[in-house]
Amino acid sequence: MRTALTIAGSDSSGGAGIQADLKVFAELGVYGLSVVTAVTAQNSQGVRKINKVPPRVVAAQIDAVVRDIGADACKIGMLFSEQNVSIAAERIERRDIPNVVLDPVIFAKDGSRLLLARAVERMRRDLIPCCLMVAPNLAEAEELAKLPVKDIESAKHAAIKISSLGARYVLIKGGHFDADPIDLLFDGERFAEFAGARIEGKSLHGTGCILTAAIAARLAHGDEARQAVAFAKGFVASAIEKSVKLGKGKLWYYAGGGR
Repeated sequence: MRTALTIAGSDSSGGAGIQADLKVFAELGVYGLSVVTAVTAQNSQGVRKINKVPPRVVAAQIDAVVRDIGADACKIGMLFSEQNVSIAAERIERRDIPNVVLDPVIFAKDGSRLLLARAVERMRRDLIPCCLMVAPNLAEAEELAKLPVKDIESAKHAAIKISSLGARYVLIKGGHFDADPIDLLFDGERFAEFAGARIEGKSLHGTGCILTAAIAARLAHGDEARQAVAFAKGFVASAIEKSVKLGKGKLWYYAGGGR
């Protein structure tokens, strides 16, 4: 049985964070392990409250599951504090965790900040060099690269800048482009574009979580990075099409059926 670890925040509405990651892992045939970094009170209308998990508890969770069961891949999502960023980086290196995919969760869909400013710098310095892949959306790419990102050309410049921080691959998620949602993968030398059709009328909660969890699951199964990204792109499109409307807000939720 292949295993995948998610290091992320808990989403009380079940649409993102560790809840979404574990759903994806199960659907894709890998056994999911989880490390909770923060507890959020949120729903379809937004984030109400965030309480971080103490760094020593984050470290203990990682040690408990990796030393016993092990992980064939790892997806990192919301870390919230600079201390948790450092703990994640230190434990990845100490426990030799492979195939790490970082979704640098900085902002929630409603604009709430989910990674403090000091933590972004810590991420650039300590965590990104430990990762196989970093997968920011446009706003996150701007923060990490310290460059404006508005179109494909500026996304390429940002990918090169982020790659220089030490990650093997950089995937710029293009869902927020004004034109078609083209994801851009940079391997340190070449770019690959993954086109997709925009699905109107559904604002799916947790698309970044679902995408990166699917990538991690496929890496756990032995896919190369480009294969994993191509699969995950289609998986997310299917998840959006099959999503359900819950709650009083404008968000839709992943309900399985991403394959």
